[in-house]
Amino acid sequence: MPENDLNLLRNAAIGAGKIAMRFYQKNPISWDKGDGQGPVSEADLEIDKMLFDYLSKARPDYSFLSEEAENNTDRYTTKNVFIIDPIDGTKSFLNGHENFATSIAVARNGVIHTAVVYLPAKDLLYDAQKDEGSRLNGVQIHTGNNTNINGARILASESQSNPKLWKDTPPPIERHFRSSLAYRLCLVAEGRFDGMMTLRPTWEWDVAAGNLICTEAGCEVRTQEGDCPIYNSEASKMNGMIAGNSILVNKLLGYIK
Repeated sequence: MPENDLNLLRNAAIGAGKIAMRFYQKNPISWDKGDGQGPVSEADLEIDKMLFDYLSKARPDYSFLSEEAENNTDRYTTKNVFIIDPIDGTKSFLNGHENFATSIAVARNGVIHTAVVYLPAKDLLYDAQKDEGSRLNGVQIHTGNNTNINGARILASESQSNPKLWKDTPPPIERHFRSSLAYRLCLVAEGRFDGMMTLRPTWEWDVAAGNLICTEAGCEVRTQEGDCPIYNSEASKMNGMIAGNSILVNKLLGYIK
């Protein structure tokens, strides 16, 4: 009997983590991709190849959208699409920090149905199946219920403090940072932070898996226009993302210019 998609993604992510840890803190070869895309390493590419081989063998009728692969136009006409970031937080990985992750999701007709985010240096595995809740290392997780924006603990980059992004002034939050967007979403799902936001074009592979893990843990996840994210678009990106409980997300959206 074929394994279900969730077990498949778990096993794939653990395999990716083993590859990442072979290179971790060992100065892997890396280079800048240009056009503001940031760095990529030999570890990213080895993981990407392994995931393609492993997942395509198990699901030959699924197509792929991956950060480190050529655009596959088959994905526009395929019902199920793997959305993959081999290493989300490559800069953190190259600096020898722990906050990097492999992010794998299955999108079905634009909606994420299965998701895994694995941080091998921390041995944290977050997963979710649509309508079945979210888990961390097998234990159910739930988002927090703080609705007070004053002092809310929000994961965001320093650039989100730019007054030009806001109607009047930035919201009165307490800002925190993790390099991986996937991990930021998982931390909100776990209730360790009140929310996350990124107010710039956001690649689908950075947030697809974390999006489902968040929503299945009780979060609201929106673009900065207040829309529900739709995946497997031609551009492969969306205009920012905000996540947290619904009241807090609506308050943050109210500040955006």
